[in-house]
Amino acid sequence: MDFGVKIEVDKHDLAAINALVTGLSDFDAAPLVEEIVQLGENQTRKRIESGGPGPDGTKWPPNKEGTPILFRTGRHLHDSIASSSSGTSGEWGAVWEFAHVHQEGAVITPKSASRLVFMLGDKRVFAKKVTIPARPFVGVSAEDAEEIKELVTDYLGRLLP
Repeated sequence: MDFGVKIEVDKHDLAAINALVTGLSDFDAAPLVEEIVQLGENQTRKRIESGGPGPDGTKWPPNKEGTPILFRTGRHLHDSIASSSSGTSGEWGAVWEFAHVHQEGAVITPKSASRLVFMLGDKRVFAKKVTIPARPFVGVSAEDAEEIKELVTDYLGRLLP
C-alpha cells in the first residue's frame, strides 16, 4: 500500500491571500475601537434600564417595588455612562461619583451619630447601618461578547476585497 502527501501551490491563490493580509494589516483600528466602546456603552445602559442581570449573568437583588433599581431614581448612574477611545484602545464605564457603590456594593454607617436617619416614602427610618448589595453593571456578558464579535467580523469583512 502506498501512502503519500501531495501539495499543490497555485500562484493565483497566493496573490489573493497576500491581498487579504495586506488589506487587514494596513487598516486604521481607531474607528473599529470607537464602534466597540460605543456598543459597550449602549449595552451597559440597556443593562441598567432592564434591571440586570449583571455581566456574569447573576440576577440583581430586587428592590421592594420590583422596578429596575439602578434606573428608578434620579437616573444619575444611567446618565453618567460614557466611553472614550483613542487609536487602539478604549474604555467605557460610569463617571457618577457613587457608581462604585452599585458595582461593588457598600455598607453605610453613621459618621457622627448613633444611627442613620432617612425617609422611606413618608416614613422616617432609623438604622445602625444600611447594606447596599452589589449590582455589577459594567462588564461584558456572553451576549455582549457575541455582539462585539459580530461587530468586529462585519467591520473586518468590509475591509476585504
